[in-house]
Parts: sequence; C-alpha cells; structure tokens
Amino acid sequence: MSGSPVDAVVFDAYGTLFDVHAAMARHARRLGESWPSVSALWRQKQLEYAWVTSLTGPEHWRDFEALTREALHVALNWNGGAETRLVEDLMAAYRALPAYDDARTALAALRGAGIGTAILSNGSRAMLADAVAASQLGPLLDHVLSADAVRVFKPDPRVYRLAEDAFHRHCSRIGFVSANAWDARAAAAYGFRTVWVNRINQPTEFAMHQIAHLAADLDAVPAFFLP
Repeated sequence: MSGSPVDAVVFDAYGTLFDVHAAMARHARRLGESWPSVSALWRQKQLEYAWVTSLTGPEHWRDFEALTREALHVALNWNGGAETRLVEDLMAAYRALPAYDDARTALAALRGAGIGTAILSNGSRAMLADAVAASQLGPLLDHVLSADAVRVFKPDPRVYRLAEDAFHRHCSRIGFVSANAWDARAAAAYGFRTVWVNRINQPTEFAMHQIAHLAADLDAVPAFFLP
C-alpha cells in the first residue's frame, strides 16, 4: 500500500544504506571468532559517544570519525586489545563500507519517479564522502548531509532540519528512512513521513507501528512514497 507522495526521501547512512558490520567481517580472521560481538560493541559505543557529545555541549564537539576511532579502541580492548595496524585497517574499512544490495534499487526507484534523495547522517563529511564513493551511490543522491554542519548529532532536531533546508520543503513533504529505531522515532517526532527498516527482525519499540511504516528491507520503501 502506498502512502501520500513526497518531494524527497532522506536516508540514514550507517545501518540503513551501509553495512556497519562489514568492516570487522572483512578482517574476521584477524579478530577471531568473537568478531561479531566486538563489532556490535563498536557500534554501541560509537552511538553512545555521539549522544554524550551532543549532551555535553558544543565546546566538547568531536566529529563522528574521532568518536568511531575511540569506540573501536574500547571495543578491541574488551577483546584483549589490538595492534595499531589492525586499528588502522579497520578504520579504513569503515570509511569504505559497502552499501546493502537493496540500497541502489530503492534510490533508483525514487529518482526515477522524480523524487529527491539524500543521506542525512551523523557521519562526518569525509566519512560519508568516502562511503558514497566506495559504493558508487553518488549519482543517485541529490545531497549528502552531515551533522558536521550543526556540530551536534541525531536525534537533535537541528540535524533533521538540515533536510528541510537542503530541499526547501517542510518536513511533511519529506520521507525519512532509517534502520535504527531511535532514529526513526526521532524523525517521526520531528514530522517526517518515516519508514523504519527492521532488517534483523528485532522487537518493535517506541510504538513504531503507530508512528511509522514498517519495512523488512529497502526494497519495500519506494511503495510508501510513490504516487
């Protein structure tokens, strides 16, 4: 079932378009059998550090790449530590995360219908530029919007406002897509027409079924926004 048409659809990057666990999967043999739990901890700490940075004020601002590196050190230390070479290789792999297979088709379907597309992410400008280049998604995006512009991270409303400013549209005319439940919840509260992509079939939280469309993957997303 399709929803009302929109003028643009904005996508979260990490975990939505890009596979955040691909960096450690690439170096799994060097990390050992515990790599999935280390990768999950890396992601958890990365998000926690972003939220704490936002809450402690602009004087404590550090961009997402710096926080990602700090989170990586903590995750690896929980696993017994790692040599500098592995840290650098993991960070390089994170900057070139692959897109999920369904990312290109979803973006292409929206663009083909004349709907604008963008990334809106906590990622730094440099990180996002590298990921977009590595995945070759650039031709399918009108904008790549980074929290760097406002020096605060999602779920702060100032980040979501970047999408309105970029497209010169009210949030009610913009769709928002995220695989992160907290992000989808905040985007819906801001006023976007939101889709939560529940890739791993996790339990529904934030009463998501009442505030957002639910999808199992990005292939289902265009139908919510096409006329």
